[in-house]
Amino acid sequence: MSNEPNLHGKVAVVTGGGSGIGRATALLLAHHGAKVHVADLRADTAEEVVRAIEAAGGSAVAHALDVSDPDAVEALAGSVFAEEGHVDILHNNAGIGHGGNIEATTFEDWQRVIGVNLLGVAYGVQAFIPRMLKQGRPASVVNTASMAGLVPTAKMAPYCASKFGVVGLSESLNAELSKRGIHVSAICPGIIDTPIVSTGIVRGDIADIQGRASSYYAKHGASPDEVAQAILATIARPRLVVPVPRRHVTVPYLLHRISPRLVQPLARSFERIVTRG
Repeated sequence: MSNEPNLHGKVAVVTGGGSGIGRATALLLAHHGAKVHVADLRADTAEEVVRAIEAAGGSAVAHALDVSDPDAVEALAGSVFAEEGHVDILHNNAGIGHGGNIEATTFEDWQRVIGVNLLGVAYGVQAFIPRMLKQGRPASVVNTASMAGLVPTAKMAPYCASKFGVVGLSESLNAELSKRGIHVSAICPGIIDTPIVSTGIVRGDIADIQGRASSYYAKHGASPDEVAQAILATIARPRLVVPVPRRHVTVPYLLHRISPRLVQPLARSFERIVTRG
């Protein structure tokens, strides 16, 4: 399509690139010509994505990475810049799910969810953006937030806190950096067919419905490819906050902007919605 970017000669880094949204984005960026550094906690899934990219004629490198380890993220940035000399696209995507009654949630849950979902993005920002500012060419930073970063959801306080944080972080950084050639966006996916529910941390009542919730996401969730297309479009024409798919996110987002109180009944009903099949 004419409005899609030509990424030949561009270098992209995708965290959480071994599955779900990260995998779809890595494949799409490579399809459009970017060399993609695919980072994931699981080296085997990152390597599988690299093999898929190379089989399609693209170029990619796999990295094992725990984004909650700032030294590891810094090492990745140093390695990529040493090899490539520049990074044009940074997709801070790695994340984990969490659901549970607050009385069943632990201190360790808060630390893990914030450590991956929010600090993992912050560490990516801190490791890559100062280097990007010195490279003499514009760049795009796309942070994966969530619909739960725009509207609240009961029994998901740690997850919502982390994703609201990603949205705020992205808005603040874009205000600081857009005039300096780096555009920062927050992608806010709704219900997406990824493993986030089946692999997430679940406690209390949510543990009892995890299987049904996973089935709901598989049956009603949008494809990760739809999110990847939104990310590609955002790289071509920067937007600050990107709900995707709009049919899932736009109405509750607008209601919340009008009055947070209006969204409270929806926040309470989400658990019932995702378990009705």
